[in-house]
Amino acid sequence: MRMLRRASPDASARYADRESPTVTSSRNTSDQPGAERPFPWIGLLTLAAAIFVLVTSEFLPTGLLPDMARDLQVSESRVGLLVTIFAATVALTTAPLAALTHRYSRKWLLIGVLGAFALANVLAAIAPSYELLIGARILGGLAHGLFWAIAGAYAGHLVPRHQIARAVAVTSAGGTTAFVLGVPVGTAIGQALGWRSAFGIIAASVVLLALLVLRFLPAVDHRVTLATGEIPVPARRDPTFPGVLLVCLLVVIIVMGHNVFYTYIAPYIIDEAGFARDSVSIMLFLYGGAGAIGLVLAGVVGSRFPRAGLYGMLAGVALSVAVLAAAPGIPVIVVVAIVVWGVAFGGIPALLQTRLLHVASPRIRDLGAALLTTSFNIAIGGGALIGGLLLDSAGLLVLPVVEASVIVLAILVLVLADARSRRGRAAATADARRAEANGPEAHRELEFGSPLTGPIPTSDRDA
Repeated sequence: MRMLRRASPDASARYADRESPTVTSSRNTSDQPGAERPFPWIGLLTLAAAIFVLVTSEFLPTGLLPDMARDLQVSESRVGLLVTIFAATVALTTAPLAALTHRYSRKWLLIGVLGAFALANVLAAIAPSYELLIGARILGGLAHGLFWAIAGAYAGHLVPRHQIARAVAVTSAGGTTAFVLGVPVGTAIGQALGWRSAFGIIAASVVLLALLVLRFLPAVDHRVTLATGEIPVPARRDPTFPGVLLVCLLVVIIVMGHNVFYTYIAPYIIDEAGFARDSVSIMLFLYGGAGAIGLVLAGVVGSRFPRAGLYGMLAGVALSVAVLAAAPGIPVIVVVAIVVWGVAFGGIPALLQTRLLHVASPRIRDLGAALLTTSFNIAIGGGALIGGLLLDSAGLLVLPVVEASVIVLAILVLVLADARSRRGRAAATADARRAEANGPEAHRELEFGSPLTGPIPTSDRDA
């Protein structure tokens, strides 16, 4: 993917203030006084519904392991690999596919991706063997990853900058609802009608959603028009690209640490907390419902205090899982800690996505969303793998300790990044004032960089 670079004295300010492309223009006028457009509820809810169905399909095999294993005559662990294969496909292919399809219409590409995902679920429903089911899941992973690369940035194209957190919270509700209702309901349908019927219903739902996208989702112009003085440069040279990579690093650290423990929460609830086996679904429902509350808080807090909101939720996760490690034998404390954990972590993915959309220039938002999706899938698979190794070697109670430690590490990384960002903005402001005071030659050095220092960095801009 090739980006554009402008050589002008106010380049730093232009990157900081440029809004996202909109339905009718690459420059969003809704931030200007008197030009506020209505919040695009219908379009965002359509995206949320699509996310709900796709996330439900991704994790559906986890609830239907025994049925699928028995029908396909394979072990349950081999059926469990279907989730791993799906995630690995997403992680490996999302960024390349996003780069290859960058020039295409976001809306029509989204419709095509939904069609491919529907086909993948049809093939899964009729697959006569385990091997063909793997092929169907790989096709689903290809479509799923590209879907997230498009949908992850779509909210930033639909709304002005100050509404991004609110828009992301609306679309992210689809993923949260999938864990609270989608996977349990899909499991119940699969157990009642057969696992193949569950995948068939998913396929039909995706076709319906494609029609809803066609009808209700506004088209957006995601391209940035070449202006006088701009030349194409690689995406990695976009001045906001390092900030995108920092957000992806945070995702890997935070989500990997989370999944070290969360992947094995069921044995913790039964073996360490002492709850009955039939209590696991209730505890997970409490966690999922609490996560929905956290998502709402992310939408409210993220618009006004994006940095403080992320710090607060990370601290809440670290504290709650530390309590789970310290007091597993006290049921009331365990329940409260799990609810706090759900509220705190429930808003973190939305806040990280909001941070990325704020940091990335409009030119690399789609690429940033693709890299974010890749980071999430690497973290999910890596966290489960590390947690399994620790479980076998050190026991269950070490897992929440590790998660709390990793979350504290993420907070430290965030503190250092924000401090560097503040220093960078202060230096840029001082240089701009000095250039204004010293005349054209100083402006030229600010624009192109001096032979010793190079161009002034603008990539530390924060959400």
